[in-house]
Amino acid sequence: MVETCEAEATRQIVAEQIEHGISVLTDGEFGRSLWHLDFVWGLTGAERRIAAHGYYFRDKDETKRYETRKDVGIRITGELGGKGHHFISVYKRLSELAGGRAAKLCVPSPSHIYGEISWSSGVGGKASVYQTPAQLRAGLVKAYKEFVAEYAAAGGKIIQFDDCLWEIFADDNPNSPYTGKDIDHGAVRALAEEFIALNNELIAFGHGLGLNVWTHNCRGNYASRNMGGGSYGKIADLFLKRLAYDRFFLEWDDDRAGSLDALATFADKPGVEVVLGLLSSKTRMLDDEARAISMLDEACKIIPKNRLYLSHQCGFASCDGGNELSEAEQWAKIDQGQRLALNYWPE
Repeated sequence: MVETCEAEATRQIVAEQIEHGISVLTDGEFGRSLWHLDFVWGLTGAERRIAAHGYYFRDKDETKRYETRKDVGIRITGELGGKGHHFISVYKRLSELAGGRAAKLCVPSPSHIYGEISWSSGVGGKASVYQTPAQLRAGLVKAYKEFVAEYAAAGGKIIQFDDCLWEIFADDNPNSPYTGKDIDHGAVRALAEEFIALNNELIAFGHGLGLNVWTHNCRGNYASRNMGGGSYGKIADLFLKRLAYDRFFLEWDDDRAGSLDALATFADKPGVEVVLGLLSSKTRMLDDEARAISMLDEACKIIPKNRLYLSHQCGFASCDGGNELSEAEQWAKIDQGQRLALNYWPE
C-alpha cells in the first residue's frame, strides 16, 4: 500500500511539474522522510536508529533553538555498499514518467555524509566497522561509486550531490563549531580540503560515466527554519572555486549569504552554470520581484547571463512534513518564478 501511494504521488507530481513548465523533473522525493538520510539508510551496511537528539535549527524568531525529531540516526552495521539501492527503482519510475524529458536524482554529497557519520561516533571503538576516518572515507567512496555506476547504467544523465556543510567553514558564521578564538584553523582548513577532495573524486567518477554532476548548497531548511549563517565570500576560494561541479545551486534568499561578489570565483570557470536561489521556498507570501530582478542584474555584471538561472533557494519539502505553506501557495510561488525567469531570459 505504501509503495502504491508513493507511486501515485510521484505520477501526480511529475505531471504537475510538466504542467507548470519545470524543465528538469524530479520524483518529488516522496519516498524520503528526510532529504539525505533515506539514501544513507538504503546503503548496504547502514541502518536507521533513534539518535540522542535531533538536528538543531534556528527557530523562526531567529533566537530560540528548534530541535527536529530524533529518528535521524545512522548506525554502521557492516561494510558500506551501494549496489541494489532502492533509489535506482525510484529513478526508473521517474524516467518512465518523464517520457524523454530531462530528469535528475538528488542524493547527499559524499562529504556531507562523511561529516555526519564521523561526528556521530561512527568511527573508532571496538564495535566500529571503520576504525579510522580514512577507512570510513574509503568505504563511502566505494559505496557511492557502486551507486553512481548503477544509476548511469539505468539511464541517468544528471546526478545532484546536495550539501549543507560548506557554511561551517565560513569564519563569519556565528553558528559554526569552527569559529572562535580557540579554534585550530589549520585543522579546520585540512578538513575542508578533505571534503573537497572526497567530492571531487566522485564528481570525476560521474564525469567518466558521462554524467552531468550538479550540487545544491543548502543553508538549512526544515519546516521553514534555517540552520545558520556564513557568507559565500568566506568560502568561495575553497568550495566554489575548487569543487568541479557542472552546475551550482546557491542560496541568496536573504542576507545570510552575503554579497553576490562571491560569484567572481566562477569567472575563470566558463563551463560552470550557476543557479541563483533568490526566491524563498520557506515563506507563504510571493517573493519581492524587484529585489530578484535587481540581484539578477547585479549577477550578470559578474557572470555572463547565459550561464545564470533563477530558482527558489531550496525545495519545498526537505523533510516529509514539508515547509509551512500550502500546495496552492507553493505552486503560486513556482509560477511566479517561472514568469520572472521567462521574462528575464526571453530567448
